[in-house]
Amino acid sequence: MRSAVIVFPGSNREMDMVAALEQASGKKPALVFHKDTELPEVDLIVLPGGFSHGDYLRAGAMAARSPVMAEVRRRAEKGVPVLGVCNGFQILTEAGLLPGALMRNASLRFVCKNVTLRCENAQTLFTGAMEAGQRMTVPCAHMDGNYFADADTMKRLEDSGGIAFRYVDGEGRTTEEANPNGSLDNVAGVFNETKTVLGLMPHPEDATDPLHGGTDGRALFHGLAEALA
Repeated sequence: MRSAVIVFPGSNREMDMVAALEQASGKKPALVFHKDTELPEVDLIVLPGGFSHGDYLRAGAMAARSPVMAEVRRRAEKGVPVLGVCNGFQILTEAGLLPGALMRNASLRFVCKNVTLRCENAQTLFTGAMEAGQRMTVPCAHMDGNYFADADTMKRLEDSGGIAFRYVDGEGRTTEEANPNGSLDNVAGVFNETKTVLGLMPHPEDATDPLHGGTDGRALFHGLAEALA
């Protein structure tokens, strides 16, 4: 699996993502700066976490208009898989590659802790190594992770399998206490219509090594590597 990680001013999880992708695929991803207008030929494009452009205007709004995003959009339209984590998820919604928006956390506080996610759709290239209902515990670290979409969009996502992950408690229930940011229906991640673009607020790349305190995030990256081999 050949991959590229896009680096924006203020990205801070790009090397975490590189390590997770290299561990899963055996190949070191290319790092591409946001001002570049071309991308190497790759099987996967990743937008990592951080605070691109200091989260001015809205989180991800300025990065979504970076020169490289025109090529990211073109590749996505051709079916190249795109993964956006945390700030990357925000950028994908701002760029119109995913539905909905990420708003300020309901608590109006930065949230940094482990959360439990439940896989809602295991029939995608991102989740092929998981089972529907499988849970994984990974870190989250964000100020603007409150997912919102209008009622029609939420119904369409639900009906089409577009909801990728939800926040749940230790028993797999979508409770208010398990929701770290107030996201509508406990949504933690969503797909585009073709299930080739995934946005995810928590950080599976930081749960791929026992030294991180857990390895639940490996399933996503190893599943991707197998699907895109």
